Amino acid sequence: MKALSKGKIFLFHWEKAAATARAAELASEGWEVAMECEEGSRGCKNLKAFSPDIVVLDIARKGVHSRECARALRNAKSFRETPFIFVDGSDEDIAKVKAKVTVPLFTTSGALKKSLSKYAP
Repeated sequence: MKALSKGKIFLFHWEKAAATARAAELASEGWEVAMECEEGSRGCKNLKAFSPDIVVLDIARKGVHSRECARALRNAKSFRETPFIFVDGSDEDIAKVKAKVTVPLFTTSGALKKSLSKYAP
């Protein structure tokens, strides 16, 4: 019997090996995970089809890509209430996200599981 999923996460991470590792880690914790690690526009399209409960965006690498994906998605009616959790990044990266994206949430890689636990059934 398959265990119930904690929910669906779409992951934007711009380094393939790290993205794959994080997706596997989240899946092992009971989340259903889809990801994009190469192209933001493709990721946005795939995210809409996947219809996640949570969007996790790495801002430590290519923060502008994560920021612009989040800004575009947040403007879509169906994602206005979806939690967008930004992971890692500098103080400057965080300030830029706050200026462009409404209701962003921030955490570190080490605290991601705890941040996600707030949304698990």
